[in-house]
Amino acid sequence: MKHSLSAVVLSVILLTGSNQAGRAAAPDAPGLPPAAMRHWSADNGNGTYSNPLFFEEFEDPDVIRVGDDYYLAGTTMHMNPAVQLMHSKDLVNWELAGYCLERLDLGPAFRLEGGNIYGRGIWAPCLRHHNGMFYIFSNVNGVGLQVFRSRTIQGPWERNQLPGRHDLSVLFDDDGKVYIISGGGSPYPIEELAPDLKSFVPGVRHQLVGRMGEGHHLYKINGKYVDVSAIPGGPVDQMVAIADSIDGPWKVERMVQGESLGVTAAAPLKAQPNDRGLWLHQGGIVDTPSGEWWSIIMSDHGSAGRMVSLVPITWDNGFPLIGLPGNLRKAPNTWIKPNTGHLQEPKPAFIHDDPFDGGQLNPHWQWNHVPDDTRWSLTEKPGVLRLHSLAAKDFYSARNSLCQRPPGPESIMTVEIDTSGLAAGDIAGLALLSSPYAWIGVAKTAEGTCLQMFASSSGGRRGGPGAPPTPAAPAPTNSPTLGPRNPPAHLWLRVACNFDTDEAVFSHSADGQKFTPLGKPFLMIFQLRTFQGVRPALFNFNTSDHPGGYADFDNYTVEEVRARGLEREIPMGKTITLASGADGSFLAADTQSMTLVHLAASAAARTAENTRFQVRDLGQGRVALQATRGRFVSIDGEAAVLKDLAGKKPGESETFQWVNLMRGDTMLMALTNHRYLATKPNEPGPVTVTATGPSPARQGGECFKWKTID
Repeated sequence: MKHSLSAVVLSVILLTGSNQAGRAAAPDAPGLPPAAMRHWSADNGNGTYSNPLFFEEFEDPDVIRVGDDYYLAGTTMHMNPAVQLMHSKDLVNWELAGYCLERLDLGPAFRLEGGNIYGRGIWAPCLRHHNGMFYIFSNVNGVGLQVFRSRTIQGPWERNQLPGRHDLSVLFDDDGKVYIISGGGSPYPIEELAPDLKSFVPGVRHQLVGRMGEGHHLYKINGKYVDVSAIPGGPVDQMVAIADSIDGPWKVERMVQGESLGVTAAAPLKAQPNDRGLWLHQGGIVDTPSGEWWSIIMSDHGSAGRMVSLVPITWDNGFPLIGLPGNLRKAPNTWIKPNTGHLQEPKPAFIHDDPFDGGQLNPHWQWNHVPDDTRWSLTEKPGVLRLHSLAAKDFYSARNSLCQRPPGPESIMTVEIDTSGLAAGDIAGLALLSSPYAWIGVAKTAEGTCLQMFASSSGGRRGGPGAPPTPAAPAPTNSPTLGPRNPPAHLWLRVACNFDTDEAVFSHSADGQKFTPLGKPFLMIFQLRTFQGVRPALFNFNTSDHPGGYADFDNYTVEEVRARGLEREIPMGKTITLASGADGSFLAADTQSMTLVHLAASAAARTAENTRFQVRDLGQGRVALQATRGRFVSIDGEAAVLKDLAGKKPGESETFQWVNLMRGDTMLMALTNHRYLATKPNEPGPVTVTATGPSPARQGGECFKWKTID
C-alpha cells in the first residue's frame, strides 16, 4: 500500500534581503532548508523570529536553562506518552527531547474503562534542574502530585507521588531548602519539601499574600524571590510578585497587560472590531548567558488550542516585565532572536508525516488515553499501522485512537486506509477528536460496507453535560452522512482544517488524486471538556460489544498550506503602497508639512506619487521607507516626519522592524520607542508612532496591507 500521495501545490514566497552582520544573523531566507519551507518554523532566517513559537498547541509551558541548553515542558492532559519535553540551543528552534512517562496508567478511567479523564490527567508541569538532576513536578487530577527525576532529559525517569497541589512550582533555594507554591487564590501556600522530595516538611508553612493567579513559576533571582502566575481565563493578564524573603512581604505588579498579539477570541475571519482577543498569560522566564531575559508564555488560539510565544523581558524597578523599553507589558510578534551565543539555521520543531516504515511511530503521535498495546501493531504487516478494533459505543469512548496536533493556520491531513480486514460492527477512519467530534470512515455491517461522515452534538465542560450547538453554524446531528456503499477497500481519507474560519472539511478518494467532500463543513471549537484543541486521529472501534477486525493505515501526511508565504515576505528593494487595514486609507508623504499622513482611500490616492515608498533593507528584518524626492520616514518623538538624510545612511530614527502578522497584515515598529506606526481610522491626517500592538481584529489603524508597484 506504499503509494505516493499527490501534494497540494503550495504558493511559497521566499523572503528577500541581505544578510548583514549581526549578533544573531542567519542565512538569507532563500537558503532556508527545505523542511523549513514546508513546515512552520518561528525562525525567519534573517536573524529574527515570529510568533507563535510553534503554530500548534503547546500548553502550560515551563522553561529552564542548563548551561548553554534550554529545556521546555508542556501539558499533555489525557494523552500518552505524558508530559512533552523539548530541547533548544537558541530558544527559537526546538526539537522533541522525549516524554517523562510512556503510559499514564493510574486507574481504569485512564484506559477509557468505565470512565475517562478528558480534560484532566497530567498538567501544568514544573521543570527544574538541581545538582545534576532534572526534575518534573506535575499534578494528576484526583491522584496526586507526580515527582519525576532523571540524570538526562531523555530519561529514564523515576517517579514518586505526593498529595496533590494545584498549579504548583518548586524552588531549590541556595540554603538547601526546597519550596513549593501552589493554589489559585490568595493567600498562596508556600510549603517545604523534604530533601528527597518524598514528603512535605511538617508544620512549616509560608504564604504569598496578594492578587496573583494560578500557574505559578517560582524563582530566586539576584537574591530576590520571584513568583509569576496567571489570572485564570482567556482575555487575562499575567502577574509577578517579588520579595526579599520567602515570608514576604510581597510586592505585586502586572507583568503583561492586554497583549493579544493579534489573536482573536472568535474565528479570525469572523472577528468583530470590538473583539478583545485572547491574551498572553501563564508562562515561565529564563535568562541567557549574555544576560538577556525571555519568557515562553501561552495564549488560547481558538479551536487549534493553546500556543506559546517567545517574548523579551525588560527589568523595570526590580520587576521582570514582558516587553521592550517604551512599550512595556506588550510583546512583539516579530523580534531579534535571543543572544544565546548559538547560531542555527531554521528547523521545524514538528514534522508530523508518518509512512509507518521502520517499526516505530513518529514520536509526535500520542494515544488518546492509555492504549491496549496488544491491539495495535507495526509488525503484523510491516510498513503499515494495523489497528485491531475494541468495543466502544462511539468514537469518544474508543481506545487506541492515535492522535496528533494539527498545525495552523491551515493544514491538510491525509491517510491511506485498507478496510479489507474489518469485521461486522467495525468503524475505522480519520477523526477530529474534540467535543463535539467528527470523523470520516468506513462502517462494516453484515450487508457490506459504507463510507460515512459523522459529527457529534456533544460538548461542554469537563465532566458536565453536553453544551448546545453554537448558533453560528447548523446544529450537528447524531446521524451520519452516508457516502458510497461498498467503496473500494483501499481508500484515501482527508480532513482539511482552516483555523481562520474554524471549519474542517472531510473528503475521500479512490486514487489519492481526486478528493470528494462528504458531509457539511464541521465547526471546530475550543472547549473545556477535553481542554485541548482538535486532534486528528486514526481509529478503529467496534459497536457490537466485542472486539472485531482490523484496519491498516499507511502514508499519513500533513500539508502545512501556509507554513511560509505572504506571512513571511518582506518586499525588500521594491516600491509599495501601504493601505490601512481599518479603513483602506493610504500612507502618504506630505512634502509641505514634511510629515507622514494618511489619505482617504481613492483611486487617485492609490496611484499618487506621494503614496509610493521604496523599502530599503537594513538587515535583520529591518527596513527604512524612502518616500518621494528621496526623503525618508523618520521618527521624532511620537510623530512620523520626512527627513532628508543628505546621502547618509538611515539611522535608528529611520529604522523600522518589519512585523508580519498572519493573514497578510503588516506593522512597522519604530526602534526609538518600540511602538508602531498608526493612523486614526476614518480620520485622514498625521501618522503617529503610538500603537502598542495589534488590535485582535486588525481594525485599530496599526495594521497595513502592502502592494508592490510595477
